[in-house]
Amino acid sequence: MTDKYSSRGSKFSGQDFPSRRQRRKHEKEQLQARAQANAQRTAAPLNPAKYARDVKPLKSSSKVSSSNGSKNRQGMSPSKLEPAGKPKKIAVSTKPANSQHSKNLKKSSNPAKAQNQDTSKPRKKASKNNRPPKRSRVLTWTKRIIGILTGLVLVAIIAGCITFLIAYYRLEIPEAQKFAHAQVTTVYWGNTDKMMGKFAERNRTIVDTKTFKNSYIQDAVVASEDRTFYENSGIDIKGIVRAFWNNVRGRPTQGASTLTQQYVENYYTGKNVGYTGKFKETILALKINRQVSKEKILNDYLNTIYFGRGAYGIEAAANAYFGKDAKDLDLSESAMLAGIIPAPNSWDPLVNPDKAKQRWQRVLNLMAADNMIKEEEKASATFPKVIEKKPQATYFKGTTGYLLQHVRQELVKQIGYTEDEIDRAGIKIYTTIDPKKQKMLEDAIGALPDKRPEGLRVAASSVDTATGAILAEYGGSDYQKVQRNAVTQDVAQAGSTFKPFALLAALEKGHKLSEQLDGSGPMKVNDAWVGNYGGASYGKVDLIRATKLSINTAYVRLNSEIGMEATRQVAISAGYSKDTVGLDKNSIVGVLGTSSPHNYEIAEAYTTFATGGVRRPAHIIAKITDSAGNILYEAETQGTRQFEEENISELTKALAAVTESGGTGATAGKLGRPVAAKTGSSNDNRSAQFVGYVPQMVTAVSMYQVGKDGSEQSITPFGGVREVTGGTWPAKIWLAYMKDAVKDLPEQPLFSVENGKQKVKPRPKKTPYQTAEVPSPPPPQTIETPLKVPSSSVSENPPAPSEEPSTSPSP
Repeated sequence: MTDKYSSRGSKFSGQDFPSRRQRRKHEKEQLQARAQANAQRTAAPLNPAKYARDVKPLKSSSKVSSSNGSKNRQGMSPSKLEPAGKPKKIAVSTKPANSQHSKNLKKSSNPAKAQNQDTSKPRKKASKNNRPPKRSRVLTWTKRIIGILTGLVLVAIIAGCITFLIAYYRLEIPEAQKFAHAQVTTVYWGNTDKMMGKFAERNRTIVDTKTFKNSYIQDAVVASEDRTFYENSGIDIKGIVRAFWNNVRGRPTQGASTLTQQYVENYYTGKNVGYTGKFKETILALKINRQVSKEKILNDYLNTIYFGRGAYGIEAAANAYFGKDAKDLDLSESAMLAGIIPAPNSWDPLVNPDKAKQRWQRVLNLMAADNMIKEEEKASATFPKVIEKKPQATYFKGTTGYLLQHVRQELVKQIGYTEDEIDRAGIKIYTTIDPKKQKMLEDAIGALPDKRPEGLRVAASSVDTATGAILAEYGGSDYQKVQRNAVTQDVAQAGSTFKPFALLAALEKGHKLSEQLDGSGPMKVNDAWVGNYGGASYGKVDLIRATKLSINTAYVRLNSEIGMEATRQVAISAGYSKDTVGLDKNSIVGVLGTSSPHNYEIAEAYTTFATGGVRRPAHIIAKITDSAGNILYEAETQGTRQFEEENISELTKALAAVTESGGTGATAGKLGRPVAAKTGSSNDNRSAQFVGYVPQMVTAVSMYQVGKDGSEQSITPFGGVREVTGGTWPAKIWLAYMKDAVKDLPEQPLFSVENGKQKVKPRPKKTPYQTAEVPSPPPPQTIETPLKVPSSSVSENPPAPSEEPSTSPSP
């Protein structure tokens, strides 16, 4: 019986029991004892003596091990286990082995059991601490995510490598000869094949730089553009990664082009702006670097790179800047040319001498650092003196030179081309200029008396009201003598041609042409006196008579009532630039035309009147195509409505009265068809303006006089005229031109809501208008001294005549 219920072979030590029940009870108590030992190791009790017991030590750990053939489990010490023995010594109700059972009782009358219940509480806390913490779970998921991302990156790298290899073996190097020669940008008269001129016909002479007696220019370019040129594989991996990371972070876009990549761009592919283009450029650079020697790459690079001043290649650059051959360039000259390569037009020593010198010094420092020159050579170098920029080609001469200047200015400021792109784009530019009308305008101005003031200048422009196209333009007599366009670059006071803006502002505020104004004068405004031409004083006059006779005092009082801000806004909406000189003045006498617009802006503003309130920007470029004839740009002609038709209709009545007998613009009335116009003369006759229109065409003529220092002067009377005002020579020029210019135009009534709303309808176009996304810099400075405009033209001495006689126009 005893043997039958022996525990030998079980996981506990060998021991005999009187019954199976006793054996199972013993095993249960042993398990509880071991659990308690584990709990005590995890969270030791505050008072260990309280839980001490009288237990008999095990006989021997080795003996127990031999009896059951197993090792102590879970790292438990045998001394901590309840020893095997007789059953009567194990079944004790107050031992900790029964505490696990007693803790499930709601109440206990035995204090020993209550004590055992308390000892179980630390074991609960210990079990919670043994659970995996939340931080461990987060770290686990983080590792998984990192692993996934790492895998994706590896996949992307492998895919990129495969793509790179495919592109490398499939991409063929193009024929260099097709791209090495510069493409000429050609300008045409109107929509014809008759050439007006060319921009930067490639000024290039191919030379062999390996035969130069010194290597200054080669070393300077390598030091400035690619210091690792002789060691790299055609690309700069570090530079590409750095530039890509910089671009990804949203910082200013950077390139990472080596000298070989620049050579590829200039010699093979053209300008690359996107990642795809740069990728192709990189592949070609690698292939060319393997197939072409470094010496040939550098030689071809020096023969193709743009150095500014229309010079392509080092030979043309040496002549353009120093008047010598490239083989004769010294150290300083070579360093200067190498330094301005990134922005030759902006860093030209004549344009920005400080930047040019800074770049020159940088190149010298790099050459010395790379042991290309000695420190003594660097220290003794002085900044070289460059020669004056030569006039661009032979097309920039006579009156045509001013047209080409205007085309170039519009390409940069309105359309968005850079100076370098214009000179190398190979595009075809079709202007709006009508060759016949251009000849008519030049003949009309050429009819002026030969004996005229030395500093007298004339500007004239004629605009198609249906499109805003400039049909004819006179910016000067000879661009070779005066390299400033009188139409687009010079400014002159508007005089009384500004008054209609105040009249239209008054009409918008509800005023009527029949309203009476006080035209008496002179009148004092703050500290200045304002009078009428010839000292005349008028009584009550309506707005039509005030406009017909150009009564200064009446318009100053009208402007005082409506406010200069309203008048200024009308001028801007009609066609004036918001940056017009003097337009920001808030004095009410500004209505007399103290602001100084460009001539074409006056024509554009009156084009808005001729069309019934629709503004169409004046422009000289009709369209641009590539060499294959694909349209790249076409000017906007639809226009936008700026003013109500009813108000323009009333304004037109007043302007038509100006051309009637007795009006200041009666000369225009001799045209023999419906016409509206306005004269303008500034204080002290510093400028004389005349602008008039028929429904299909607007022409503005400006006359002013410039001193040797560029200051604005009073126009010296000539040709038998006592005073040069808007109604004299400017009006005569206008009439002489318009008589011939309108012969092919049908006679039409002026815009009016009473005659069936005769509108000037826009001509349709094929492609949408495109504008530059990034503001472009202004055109480069010209040689001639710019016109200086005084800040005010209102006299402090009474009275100040500023308009034509009220009886009849001057001859």
